[in-house]
Amino acid sequence: MDRSRRGGTKQARASSDAGVPAASRLTVRGGKKNRRRPGSLWSRLPRPRVAVDACGRALRRSLPAIGVTAALTAAGFGVWAGYRFLTTNERFAITTIEITGERHLTEDQIRARLPVHLGDNVFEADLGQVAEAARALPWVRSAEARRVLPRTIVIDLREHEAAAVVELGELYLVDAAGHPFKRAQLEAGDGAGLPVITGLPRQAYEAAPEVTARTIVTALAALATWRSDPTRPAIGEIHLDTHHALTLRTYERATAIQLGTIGPELAARMQTFDAAWAELSEPERLRARAIHVDARIDQVTVALNTSSR
Repeated sequence: MDRSRRGGTKQARASSDAGVPAASRLTVRGGKKNRRRPGSLWSRLPRPRVAVDACGRALRRSLPAIGVTAALTAAGFGVWAGYRFLTTNERFAITTIEITGERHLTEDQIRARLPVHLGDNVFEADLGQVAEAARALPWVRSAEARRVLPRTIVIDLREHEAAAVVELGELYLVDAAGHPFKRAQLEAGDGAGLPVITGLPRQAYEAAPEVTARTIVTALAALATWRSDPTRPAIGEIHLDTHHALTLRTYERATAIQLGTIGPELAARMQTFDAAWAELSEPERLRARAIHVDARIDQVTVALNTSSR
């Protein structure tokens, strides 16, 4: 038999198959269609028991968060209710504002400057603002405010102690540290019994307040040394020149006692003054206009008024 009629050789069939696309070798067999009819919506829902189990698991997982949320809500409501009770109950209306430590200021003057009044709620009073308002008052060095339940605000004051009156363009009260704290109102008795320090330029104080404060402290220390001997005359003014040379003026007759520059020899110069003062008679003391102990530590010059008075 002629092999060409029987489809040719295997090589021929292979070459002929190689020219056919792969898709063409696929055979689609006929048969039943593999399709499902869509079921009802109810059939696609989970079974009730499965849904209940899932809800139970979700609920058990959510219980801690629900508990925390409920606790926070209850706590917040409790805080709000407590705040409302404390700030609106008449039991906590202020009936007393007690002030301690005042000496130069009256209680009415202090209360008039405070941001709290009788009838206000004791818990709504801002103690920081109350203390700050008290510290802004003249004479007040420090202030603290506190509550005494149920109806009292207490303000504890510490006032400045005035050590002298200093002239810095105007008269100011200064404390023992040399710091001005209040403008002196002599007509109100602010400077009663205090020495007056003069000779300090205001410009110098504004440029270097701490340097001026130390100078004032030095002048007060010199005055304390002078006062250590009660036989010496009372001093009403301490004058410092530009070189810090010290001149004391007596309180009664304004006799100038020039002691020279403040330094280690100051105490010895005062003793030289004591010796000369003891030699003066009472009429000579009354006529003394100036006493100089600034030239030499062992020499005194007394200038007398020429008038007979």
